[in-house]
Amino acid sequence: MRQTLRRSCTACAKSKHSCDLRTPRCSRCIKRDVQCNYANEPLTALPAAPGWGDGGSSRPLEGSGTLTAYRFGSLDPFDSYPQTRLPRERVQRLIYSFVHKIAFQYYPLDLNPTTNPFLISWWPLALGDPALFHVSLQTACLDEELLAQKGFQTSELLMADSVSLLRRKVQDTSLAVQDGTMNSVITLAAIEFGKGNIKVSQMHVDGAIRLVNMRGGINSVRQTSPLTARMISWVSMIVMGYPQFETQDDVGIGDGIPPIPEWQLDPTALYDDSSELISMEVDYAVRNVFIRLRSAFQQAQRIHFPTTRLHDLTCFVIHRLLLTAPDMESSHSSSITECVRYAIILYMFIIHGPTYYSHAAMMNSIVIRFIDQLKQLGSTPRAYGSLDAWLLAIGLVASTGTPEYQWFIERAQTMAASLRLSNWNDVLVRIKCTLWMETLQGEDIFRPHWDAIFSTMNHPGACTPPGTAGGELLCISPSCLVPSKLELANTNGRSWDMGVASP
Repeated sequence: MRQTLRRSCTACAKSKHSCDLRTPRCSRCIKRDVQCNYANEPLTALPAAPGWGDGGSSRPLEGSGTLTAYRFGSLDPFDSYPQTRLPRERVQRLIYSFVHKIAFQYYPLDLNPTTNPFLISWWPLALGDPALFHVSLQTACLDEELLAQKGFQTSELLMADSVSLLRRKVQDTSLAVQDGTMNSVITLAAIEFGKGNIKVSQMHVDGAIRLVNMRGGINSVRQTSPLTARMISWVSMIVMGYPQFETQDDVGIGDGIPPIPEWQLDPTALYDDSSELISMEVDYAVRNVFIRLRSAFQQAQRIHFPTTRLHDLTCFVIHRLLLTAPDMESSHSSSITECVRYAIILYMFIIHGPTYYSHAAMMNSIVIRFIDQLKQLGSTPRAYGSLDAWLLAIGLVASTGTPEYQWFIERAQTMAASLRLSNWNDVLVRIKCTLWMETLQGEDIFRPHWDAIFSTMNHPGACTPPGTAGGELLCISPSCLVPSKLELANTNGRSWDMGVASP
């Protein structure tokens, strides 16, 4: 008699149903209360979950007691992915959701399935790493459960199994520093952060940082695993609310997050930008970032600038500016310096968009600091200029949906009246001469706010008494910013002030 190679139990094979290969009895046999016999022991035999036919609780498993019989690298030859405790149909549905939806939600900067890093780098790795596979399924499962609003039982089960598998991996140094392990840990941090478990999320971030240090630092990780380095540096900053890694210097020396090639300046570009900004009362560290960003944005119009490059630039700039920000209680930095600092950070968040996980919480905290500095800057009456339009345009977008939005609306109305701005194009010209990156949806993000402002102004373009739109006045003095060529042209060589605020 020919010996069978079948892995399914006899009952499932006879009824031609899928078998989940649990031992000592599969789920279907438990449910039908029939005898469960295997002709061949499953290669990845998983214990039945408590409560499935044994009278126990059906509550999801907790702690490290799950999947204790799992053997890493051992896969059922009839499946192409690691085994889980979920029914096969559910697993396949979650896989479909991950590769068709979650991968693009996590990395919307690249909607091309042939280049999206979560499809070309992450997913192949997950198929050979049970811990990362469970974490990946968990992201898709959470998405389904949030839409259904019927609890999180399945995702909690996947979480328990993910943690159990990771605990086994981190006990072995060679497994602990693998990309799959690091990706799993930082993803769990993002998941817990989204669920409001801040302390648990921060614990996972601390673990990811230790793994990075075991690999020789964030730049060493980036040399061999760009996606892993990008995700850890970004998510750790979002979760902790502050950068967790240093940056390299402007020429790429150091062990921290490196600058992009376009960060380098040729002497001509540096001289040209300095001639325009030499009179700004802005500290060198912030002015240097401003100048180099302007140069990088100009280069992006002439050369191919992939989305991964934008992500690397955003991560580097935000880390650099926050790491050099002074202590709020003992700050000796000027208000204009801090206004420009926080405006650049918010602008980079805006043009970058959410990646891996929403950065809304961190943006909101930056907006609060931004307003504090703008109020200090506006405590002394000054003249409006293009920098005001840029600062307020960023504030409007960044504060959308928050109580601070009305504050920016009122200041924008006052500024528009003072500078005799009558439509969005008037604003856009001034924004572009300050700092602007051409993107597909750039104008669409900013324009609606200004269209609404102009539609509510009684006399578009008319000069209203400064300060009548709601209290404090925000302006930039002529001594802070050298006039642009556009402003000089509009004043026919006279004073570049476009409006003077009265005390």
